[in-house]
Amino acid sequence: MNYQQMNFASKSILLFLILAGIVSSGWAQKRVQLKKADNAYGSMKDGERFDRLIGNVVFEQNATTIYCDSAYFFRSKNQLEAYGRVHITEGDSVDITALGLTYDGNTKVAKLRKKVVFVKLGLARLYTDFLDYDRVKNEARYFNGGKLVDTTNTLVSKKGYYDVPVNVASFKTDVVGENVDYTLLSDTLQYNSKTRVIYFRDTTRVKGKDGKTAIYKGGSYNTIQKLSMLESGDFETPNYRMRGNQNFLDDVKKFYRSKGSVAMTSKTEKLTVYGDDGYYDRKAGISKVYGNAFMAKIDDDGDTLFLSADTLISIENPNPKKKRLLAYNHVKIYKTNLRGSADSLAYVSADSILYLYHDPILWTEDNQMTADSIRVALKNKKIDKIYMITNSFVASQDSMKNFNQIKGRKMTAYFDGRNIDHVLVLGNGESHYFVLEEKDIIKTDSLLVKLMVTMGMNKMICSDMRINFVKGRVNNVSFYIKPDAQLIPIHELKKEDRQLKGFTWRVKEKPLRSAVVKRKPT
Repeated sequence: MNYQQMNFASKSILLFLILAGIVSSGWAQKRVQLKKADNAYGSMKDGERFDRLIGNVVFEQNATTIYCDSAYFFRSKNQLEAYGRVHITEGDSVDITALGLTYDGNTKVAKLRKKVVFVKLGLARLYTDFLDYDRVKNEARYFNGGKLVDTTNTLVSKKGYYDVPVNVASFKTDVVGENVDYTLLSDTLQYNSKTRVIYFRDTTRVKGKDGKTAIYKGGSYNTIQKLSMLESGDFETPNYRMRGNQNFLDDVKKFYRSKGSVAMTSKTEKLTVYGDDGYYDRKAGISKVYGNAFMAKIDDDGDTLFLSADTLISIENPNPKKKRLLAYNHVKIYKTNLRGSADSLAYVSADSILYLYHDPILWTEDNQMTADSIRVALKNKKIDKIYMITNSFVASQDSMKNFNQIKGRKMTAYFDGRNIDHVLVLGNGESHYFVLEEKDIIKTDSLLVKLMVTMGMNKMICSDMRINFVKGRVNNVSFYIKPDAQLIPIHELKKEDRQLKGFTWRVKEKPLRSAVVKRKPT
């Protein structure tokens, strides 16, 4: 053999040894290695040989070490059964204890039973009696009940699994979560034990220790920062209820925001505010709704007062006189017997009074009311009085298209049930109302037709006066101080004398229900 041949042979042997070492190393990694046992006995079962090991038994496979009091080791199958104080360590991140174990070194699946404690070091502990740990998938799966505990939360469910690399626990069926602030109930949710974020995957009910409750279909909650981003949910405090398609809750700042189909209910006031967006600042006691915003307040008879505006604000306060609802820009009111509009409005619940500002106008039945400012006093959630302050005007149109008008510095309209009973005018009182008379017209011997005709117009000037109504229409007028009154026959009445100065008929501005109620109240 010459030098070249010897050199080639040497290289071939070296390559063979290297390959053999690699194969041997790979084969060793696949096999479970018995590292220690106090006593070892060879045994047979169903024609198969196995080792019976007793006392301080230790196995290894890759970075996994298995400790136990006793074991059956099936070398040919690469499997083992462990008993007693079973303990598994996986590198420096996973630590598991149990009373029983079966382990398949080929699939690398450990099935642990009885008093199982799975620990992701430094993050969380999982307690169960039935745990399957898949080393290939890095997944610990439990069934027949389990409990995950960390320094912040305790989560219990019938089924679940822990994804080791990403530190995410998934819970399924009868999920119950507990911490110092709340209790939650769900069918499916996930929890990141590192970031301490809960992910809601199904309808979840949360009950806070402070009386706050919530129901959500999806979203997440950071249990450290106490921040929530939730979908299609209801949020409720002892005094308020809030609903929206998207909800952002900050439990530290006590600030809660909703977007999309927002509904905010004040339980104490028995009213609900709807809109596209809204927030509730619990510390400040302020809630705000805007974007197609409107309010619904139901009275004891089941009738509802609807009010819409660009923005609606509710202010809480321990002092009942400081609690109020504010409406800004393009205010509209709709109720069975009341409609109106204004630029802005305030409702003070302690006095049950609606304050309308900047070109306010109201309609009750057929009566139009205007003034520089208007106050509507409610009693038992029904209209009791309407105060018209400065440049007050009441007008209505009779069946003959005549306009009855009352004008004064201040007026107060008193209601009896649904209709105006009478109006008191204080200062600079003026009144025009038309006298109608029903006449019989005989067309034939057998046909009698009744026809309403206008006889004339009563024109009155008096500092103070009272106008009485019947079924919402002017009936008669009482005078108090030096009245100046005259009845002008209809044929003598000039067109320019038919209207008091400042009169404008604004019936086209009377809001329809569809202009006030933006969507179906719930």
